[in-house]
Amino acid sequence: MHGPIAEAIQFIDLNTYTIVFLFIVGFIGGLVSGFIGSGGAFVLTPGMMSLGVPGTVAVASNMCHKFPKALVGAIKRFKYGQVDIKLGIIMGIFAEIGVQIGIQIQKYILDTWGQAGSNLYVSFVFICVLVIVGSFVMRDAMNMKKNADDKPAASTALAKRLQQIELWPMLTLKTANLRISMWFLVPVAIATGMLAATIAVGGFIGVPGLMYIIGATSIVASATELVIAFIMGLGGTLIWAYYGMVDIRLVLIILAGSLFGVQLGAIGTTYVKDYMIKYVMATIMLIVAVSRFFAVPKYLTQLNLLSLNDTLVKILTQVSFIIMCCALLIGAGIILSSLFKARRMEKAVTSNV
Repeated sequence: MHGPIAEAIQFIDLNTYTIVFLFIVGFIGGLVSGFIGSGGAFVLTPGMMSLGVPGTVAVASNMCHKFPKALVGAIKRFKYGQVDIKLGIIMGIFAEIGVQIGIQIQKYILDTWGQAGSNLYVSFVFICVLVIVGSFVMRDAMNMKKNADDKPAASTALAKRLQQIELWPMLTLKTANLRISMWFLVPVAIATGMLAATIAVGGFIGVPGLMYIIGATSIVASATELVIAFIMGLGGTLIWAYYGMVDIRLVLIILAGSLFGVQLGAIGTTYVKDYMIKYVMATIMLIVAVSRFFAVPKYLTQLNLLSLNDTLVKILTQVSFIIMCCALLIGAGIILSSLFKARRMEKAVTSNV
């Protein structure tokens, strides 16, 4: 390990319980990731932190496991014609700049305030982003369902206006079925990279950004985000590994579980309506936000910013863990039930023909 960061980091001990829990978290994270894009990683960072993994190690290990998983998911969904390769590569290159900026911010916080400060920062960013993006996506999903429109959602008003602005270089994106200036992709990509380096979840900004700013459908946005995640994850992992933050044990356990889940999740996108993907994304986001909220008092107490007794801190930490488990189960339940229900309906239609 390198410098003062190494002295502040402690990798957790693994036993049968933690290995099984991490495998299950990996499977459900992969399931969600294949269904809504790389945003599935947002269950993994809190999942690891709930076992006592330091925030920076959770983020770094998450990024490391993400890029091979994202590659598997991207290839699977490319076969279904859902991935815009050109869009993914361009966004991925600019997102890598954001990743490097985000890593330096994390390093500064860890050097200055230690592990408790880093954990508080990761949790605070999680809560803010989850609540804001989750609420927005939930509202959009409800509006889409209310309209009972089986067609892909139309571009937002903002996306339509941006697509009309001729600012060289203009990009024609065939799979996404749109034409837009490259300069409107850059801020979305850099923000995606910075967030990925902060909480290992660039999809929070990447997927909504592709939908509401660029104008892609949620199917294309979630699939293309996997390409962006692969590029970001590869570059980010190399830097985090240099700082000694990647726990390869966690990476391998989570990757083993998620590689199963990501393929099931990707298959599920071909059977469900567009708004269901947004429902799943929003539901899990909001539940995980509540989980992280209950974890915050522990970090505030460690930094002497709050005075709570050990018993109360322990109770709040356990509540956070229980809510985290509920988020995992609810997310997996929605995806699997949607998948099986849609497949049964498809078989019924086929048998009647």
